[in-house]
Amino acid sequence: MIYKKFQDINLSALGLGAMRLPTVGGDDSRIDEEAVMEMVDYAMKQGVNYYDTAWGYHGENSETVMGKALSRYPREQFYLATKFPGYDLSNMGKTEEIFEKQLEKCQVSAFDFYLFHNVCEMNIEQYLDDEKYGTFTYLMKQKENGRIRHLGFSAHGSYDVMKRFLETYGKEMEFCQIQLNWIDWTFQDAKAKMELLKEYNIPVWVMEPLRGGMLAKLSEENEAKLKAIRPGEGIPAWAFRFLQTFPEVKVTLSGMSNLEQLKDNIRTFEEEKPLSEKEMEGLQEVAADMTGRIALPCTACRYCTSHCPKGLDIPGLLALYNEHAFTGGGFIAPMALMAVPEEKKPSACIGCRSCEKVCPQQIRISEAMADFVSKLG
Repeated sequence: MIYKKFQDINLSALGLGAMRLPTVGGDDSRIDEEAVMEMVDYAMKQGVNYYDTAWGYHGENSETVMGKALSRYPREQFYLATKFPGYDLSNMGKTEEIFEKQLEKCQVSAFDFYLFHNVCEMNIEQYLDDEKYGTFTYLMKQKENGRIRHLGFSAHGSYDVMKRFLETYGKEMEFCQIQLNWIDWTFQDAKAKMELLKEYNIPVWVMEPLRGGMLAKLSEENEAKLKAIRPGEGIPAWAFRFLQTFPEVKVTLSGMSNLEQLKDNIRTFEEEKPLSEKEMEGLQEVAADMTGRIALPCTACRYCTSHCPKGLDIPGLLALYNEHAFTGGGFIAPMALMAVPEEKKPSACIGCRSCEKVCPQQIRISEAMADFVSKLG
């Protein structure tokens, strides 16, 4: 396992993200605890010491399950991270209540790493209004009391939103978690965000390195291009080799859904193989080809589903929409929708835009649903 120096500690370069844990019967809120225990045991044996969860993951059950899994190990053997759920504005002003509950769920007396979750256009005003909501003041107090060892933030918002947050709180932020991968280097201008964090001397944590699994499997054409550059490199590994090229990146989080994915990723992180300039150019050519065709950049984070009054499986519907758009029609999406109840199909969307207010990717979901209905005829 590769380790990265952060202040006075060594962190495993690969962190286990607990947003896409194995589930039971396809129900995102029902975590397969036995499978998680097996994954955590394997990760521990292989030297993974960073574990990332959050209040809202898996229907608010991720923290509880990770707490159970990690409580079987001495506290000094792992670093645990979780976040204040500011992606839901109804949580603003409840920082103390939520923080105390998180400690209880995770079965710890302190968090090694704690983040302002998902700083974006939707919540920047509330995060910055410390007089009204007191989020920053409360978290700083917990840091002073030793119940938060390192304070940082995650950001899905634009460069300008990140800059506003850093202008206010940057001196106190020890790390930042951003969506970074070889597609979003230019597609979401992650390069500029990296430069901004450099200005503040803030180390980078990475989320969505495989962009919700999108970068784990490519078209035959694009896969052949990468194989020609590095014949022995697996396609998912390219995402991690890309990140290993940047010394600013300390921890790469991967939301692994089964033991095999975990094993594959750990093998990749047994050694560093950063990309050469020529390899980077080839990878960006593939990225340009893909972003020129992609329909919608959904990463299946599922923030939207908790805000849909119709209870639609929005990530699932957007995945079908993307497939339908990519292929210009075809039978896969119509066939899949045959198994979906009428009240859960794209036509059930009422266009209220509640989901769009919490979408990290800022997708115009209601318009996509309407377009999907139109495309399906």
